[in-house]
Amino acid sequence: MSIEFCGLQLAHPIINGSGTFDAIAARRVFGEQLLEDFPFAAYVSKTITLEPRAGNPPPRLWETPAGLINSIGLPNKGLELTGGAERQPAIPLITNVMGATAEELSRLVEACDARAEIAAVELNVSCPNVKTGLDIGADPRQLEAVVRTVRGRTRKPLIVKLTPNTADVSACGLAAEQGGADAVSLINTLRATALAPRGRFAGAGGADGAGAQRDRWLGGGTGGLSGPAIRAVALAQVAAVAARVAIPVVGMGGVQSAAHAQELLDVGATLVAVGTESFRDPAAGARIAQGLR
Repeated sequence: MSIEFCGLQLAHPIINGSGTFDAIAARRVFGEQLLEDFPFAAYVSKTITLEPRAGNPPPRLWETPAGLINSIGLPNKGLELTGGAERQPAIPLITNVMGATAEELSRLVEACDARAEIAAVELNVSCPNVKTGLDIGADPRQLEAVVRTVRGRTRKPLIVKLTPNTADVSACGLAAEQGGADAVSLINTLRATALAPRGRFAGAGGADGAGAQRDRWLGGGTGGLSGPAIRAVALAQVAAVAARVAIPVVGMGGVQSAAHAQELLDVGATLVAVGTESFRDPAAGARIAQGLR
């Protein structure tokens, strides 16, 4: 089951999706056993931004019949307050970073390059550009320019996490490759929203709420949909990108079982990331890897 990915030797092809597995909290619950039986072959960190972020106001989650909408808002301590590892990680550490400009991303990538404990960097390009308001990753020309700028700031493998919220995700994958990416990962969450339960209204209306507008449930207004509901979309987009690029593809989206992971591998993924399923089953990564074996 051993696999080579961007120069990294991994025990199996299952990793975690950024922000979906709190290794610190899990270690508190499972103790040192977690280090011996870690569920993933590489660990992808939660997103780090240049400045500290408090995240979105609550409520932050909404469960759907076949998935989860999150509006977490990427809370983190920012680059300067993010400490290094106490010791070299037992498995490769992939650090996820996000910025609104090429300059912000360059500073983050340079900082990652200086940290020996970081094995690779993943660029989250789903952030709106401060000038255009569009996701950096949604415009192939802008994406290629950003990746090209960032590429020279690190010798480590550079993975670009593509947004699914674009007209042609395969064109964006190709743009990332042409800009110098070593790999791409997809899909990120799909834009979604949820309305508050009936009885909660915003604006004027009658006593029964007639004519009033229902509140949005999530504190951030909108969020990202993940879980089984997006699996078919993920399969289609991973297949499209894998058919168009020559670099490795990390596939993710609604993976709950080894069969789901195998489908992504069958359409061209090199690695598979598990996200929402880990909230339900913290050992899902290990279970899926064993199922593949």
